[in-house]
Amino acid sequence: MTDNITADDTLDCSGLSCPMPLLKTKKQIGSMKSGQVLEVISTDPGTKNDLPAFARKTGNELLGVKDEDGRSLFYLKVK
Repeated sequence: MTDNITADDTLDCSGLSCPMPLLKTKKQIGSMKSGQVLEVISTDPGTKNDLPAFARKTGNELLGVKDEDGRSLFYLKVK
């Protein structure tokens, strides 16, 4: 599902705790153009709930989530 997604930008939030991954994601998306894809890398388990909820609330599209090596990779398409 996420193997064929090409990100326009990557935000590495590894090691950061809530709410920092969400705040950094919000800031990064604000600087991106509509249709671009942001890859967010997080090690905080709370991000698995926070980022999908953020996407729904803001109208950005969550394209997929991939877990690998203790990290979660989220793919968000900017509205």
